[in-house]
Parts: sequence; structure tokens; C-alpha cells
Amino acid sequence: METIHYEQKGNLAFITLNRPDAMNAFNYDMLAELGQVAEAIRINPDIRVVVFTGAGRKAFSVGADLKERKTLTQDQVKRNIYKIGEVFTTIENLPQPTIAMINGYAFGGGMELALACDFRIATDDTLLGLTETSLAIIPGAGGTQRLPRLIGEAKAMELILTARRLKSAEALDYGLITRMAKSEDLAQVTGEFADSILANGPIALQQAKFAIKNGMNADMQTGLQIERKAYEITIPTEDRVEALLAFGEKRKPEFKGR
Repeated sequence: METIHYEQKGNLAFITLNRPDAMNAFNYDMLAELGQVAEAIRINPDIRVVVFTGAGRKAFSVGADLKERKTLTQDQVKRNIYKIGEVFTTIENLPQPTIAMINGYAFGGGMELALACDFRIATDDTLLGLTETSLAIIPGAGGTQRLPRLIGEAKAMELILTARRLKSAEALDYGLITRMAKSEDLAQVTGEFADSILANGPIALQQAKFAIKNGMNADMQTGLQIERKAYEITIPTEDRVEALLAFGEKRKPEFKGR
């Protein structure tokens, strides 16, 4: 792949948007390749946590490739919008926990990719925002739906309608990012956070994520039923037995994802 770099280290997968000369902007080829990688990860039992980041030091992603966009017909623009929405939904629905390691500017579609992830860790010297209305368009890859669910309707409306770019500290206050780190510490902070997740049962991680994601879009009683069904899936697993044995033997459990 030319626009996406993929690497797996143990049970941790790293996906890097690899167009640094274009500030990791999304053209159609990148979207297609990102979708292929996401689909492969979805069915890979060895991957337990996924980290998304951008190549270089300037940008996570600045969104759509506007140079490409100027050459497209209206039908091709619609094709791109459909594709980016489809890919980001696939990422949002990955069974594995996902982390956006935001190593630079995250605007437009770049911010929407981060919103599709479960967690967002950003450098303390970057800018983030859904800036589409400044280009006479609107967020089209889930931004108008995921942002208000994350930070509330009024705050989301403010940020989208003003196309405001937030500094990292402001984004942390808004609840837009999960945590913040110095540029030189970003990889370490993200790795430590990923390790704190990886230490737990992989099937339990996936079922907990499933219960939270699906329960949030349901009423309380339906959510409780979803939780109960998700719990039941963990009962016959080898990992649950291993956790009990490890507890009794006062050692760390060795989870196999079975």
C-alpha cells in the first residue's frame, strides 16, 4: 500500500496515514486502502488494540485532499463522501478498542477519523476542529453526529458553525480529546495507555465495548439486556477461568483470547 502504512507489534496494530507531503489529506486511494486495512483488522483475532496516527510531525490529517477535490465531478465528490463515511463507520465498529494518536493538525475528515476512534491522545501543541463550514460545506464523515454525542449538542454546534480550531488544552477541556502529551512523549503515553488496555481479557474488552456502544443508542432496559448478553459470552471462555486461577495463585493472568 502506498498511502497507508500498517505495522503489528504483538497484539497492537499501528495504522499510519502516509501522505506527509499532503499533510496526510484523504484522497480516494487512501480511503480505499484504509478501508481494506480496517476490514482485515476486524477479523484478525491476534489484534487486540488499534492505534491510528499520521506520518510526519505536522499533521494527523487535515481532512479531504482539496487539490484532488478541485478536479472531481459532483458525482465523484459524492463517491468520496460515501466512501469516507463508510470507512469511518467500519473503524468505529471495529470490535477492538481504537486510539487516535494525534501527532499534529486534525481538521475536517482528520478530526472525524479521530472521533470514530474510542480514544484520542494529542500533542500539547496542535490544533483540532471540524472546519468544513469555512469551505461552505459541512462535516460529512460523521462529525455532525459523533461530536454532539461526545461533548454535547451546544458545544458541538458552536464548534461546527464557527469552524473554530481548538488548541489541545481547549480540546481537553471540551472533552474532545482523552488526554494530552508533549510531542516527544506522545508515543510513550499512547503506548502506556494501550498497554493498560492490553493487560485485560481480550474477549471481555470487545464485549464491554460492544455493550457500551450499543447501549448508548438504546433505552436503559434494552441497554441492560445488551450488557447481560455480552456478559454471557465471557462466561464459557478460557480467559475467565485463567483470571480466577491467576487471582488465586497471586500472579498475572495470561490471556489467550479464547
